[in-house]
Amino acid sequence: MTESPELWRLSAVELHRRFREGSLTPLAVAQDCLVRLDAVNPHLNAIVVRRDERFLEEAEAATRRHAQAQPLSALDGIPLTVKDSLLTSDMPTTWGTPALRQHQTGHDELAVARARAGGALIVGKTNVPEFALEGYTDNPLFGVTGNPWAPALTPGGSSGGAVAAVAAGIAPLAIGQDGGGSIRRPASHAGVVGLKPSLSAWPREHALPSLLLDFEVIGPLARTVADTQLLFEALRGPAPVDRSSLAAAQAAVQPRQAGPLRVLYVERMGDAPLDPQIAASVGRAVGQLAALGHRIEAGALPLDLGFFSEAWPQIGQIGLASMFDQHPLWEGMASRQYRDMAEAGRRLPASRLWQIIERVKQLRRDSQQLFEHVDVIVMPSAAALPWAASEAYPQRIDGREVGPRGHAIYTGWVNAAGLPGLALPASPSAEGLPIGLQLVGGYGSDEALLALGAQYEAIAPWAHRWPSL
Repeated sequence: MTESPELWRLSAVELHRRFREGSLTPLAVAQDCLVRLDAVNPHLNAIVVRRDERFLEEAEAATRRHAQAQPLSALDGIPLTVKDSLLTSDMPTTWGTPALRQHQTGHDELAVARARAGGALIVGKTNVPEFALEGYTDNPLFGVTGNPWAPALTPGGSSGGAVAAVAAGIAPLAIGQDGGGSIRRPASHAGVVGLKPSLSAWPREHALPSLLLDFEVIGPLARTVADTQLLFEALRGPAPVDRSSLAAAQAAVQPRQAGPLRVLYVERMGDAPLDPQIAASVGRAVGQLAALGHRIEAGALPLDLGFFSEAWPQIGQIGLASMFDQHPLWEGMASRQYRDMAEAGRRLPASRLWQIIERVKQLRRDSQQLFEHVDVIVMPSAAALPWAASEAYPQRIDGREVGPRGHAIYTGWVNAAGLPGLALPASPSAEGLPIGLQLVGGYGSDEALLALGAQYEAIAPWAHRWPSL
């Protein structure tokens, strides 16, 4: 096989079009995908489990279907990666921890099953931090993942391997997971698009234990809004096994056909530090949204999030404690910090969890009221530029010391509120590092966010930017 750059650079939408017209075959794309994987993955460590033989066999089958004009879906024959926190029937799901090195239940997570049924070609699994609980990507099994734009720096986490694979051209699509920003922040660090859907827009079945209540949702990553929408539409839709997905389907609203949107621009979260280059880049993007005719109002986020500053780490501690009580062997092989977190969770009273659940319910009520007066909230996706790949978080932002979630302050509240959030590339930093903005909408407004994202992309395109690997 020889590398054909024009193939690995093609979008999923373009691949679908060329398969349909017969000018390109899934097999040719799959072969080129493996060449690209071999060329760049040693520099990044984005893909940690491969299935080359089955991948090529499935590409041959997809090629036959297209030759007979009988594709299974718009995904048929398109390469895609799956995050290593999502169950796959034919590959281990290690969750980045030694205890699950050979963990294979024989099930696919529902979204993965839908992708397979639609003919998507699963390249392999993408790297995660242990238990997918960190904002960078490193673990005892597979090691650290680098950012395609600067491999010594992190692509973020926990979907770090997923965004690195998309940004590097290994595959045009990825299935990620977002419990507190784990799609949107890595997307911003790698210069790709990431959608954290409304709660249960992609239903869940056959999943690893939840460590963050119902905050953890699965969503698409791609290089363009159109590709993101293609994957989102292909895998969305209710499933009776996940009753909350029935509510998500009912809540889905279509984009407004005409008229400017009411946009609230939240540059900062209280007095928390923000990298000046991110502030400037997102500010320019907001100016471009204004140029599209949308009504921009700058101000503070009118939600009371103070409770969650203390409660957020406790949620993960309680989640780990519960999981390890059910799986003591997993605890015995986990890294020390996660065993310590579980011990802290065990010391918390049951009433604390009840308090957290009640405050989450109140946040969701407050958010519903907020989006009766605002159509979209725009804010940075992350407070910091990418930092050293082996460090869990940046120690300082804009000259000020920060803690483990100083870089992550813009995203977690969206998960707690159950809202959709769309990360889009903005203009890069002076060093050429990606920067992202985040669009947040009311529950069920996923389509409206994608429509606005497409408008923004049309006047501020980014798909022509590729890292030099």
